[in-house]
Amino acid sequence: MKNFKELIVWRKAHKMTLDVYEATGSFPKEELYGLTSQLRRSSASIGANIAEGSGRRSNNEICRFLQIARGSASEAEYHLLLARDLRFLADEDFRRLSHQADELQRMLTALIQSFHPKESQAS
Repeated sequence: MKNFKELIVWRKAHKMTLDVYEATGSFPKEELYGLTSQLRRSSASIGANIAEGSGRRSNNEICRFLQIARGSASEAEYHLLLARDLRFLADEDFRRLSHQADELQRMLTALIQSFHPKESQAS
């Protein structure tokens, strides 16, 4: 696998994390150790697990970390929904960040599948 910094999916995950940090800067101070922290950690976990997986040797190990990254993207998507519903996050920011999380989930799914090509069926 490539160096993680060369992967488009990692670059997009890093960009989302930066965007999440910026968007959560205006969350209520009492949420610093609650939703703010959870959203920041789940978004940072996406890129961190892609990076860790890229350093592994076997396809199974790589895929395990990519699956964890995908789970973190799903978790971040829920936290974004909660932040919007609590009115901590503007609709525009929600749409943008939610789109990023969804795109990352799709990209990670495709990357995982690329490590497990369908076995050819015997005729």
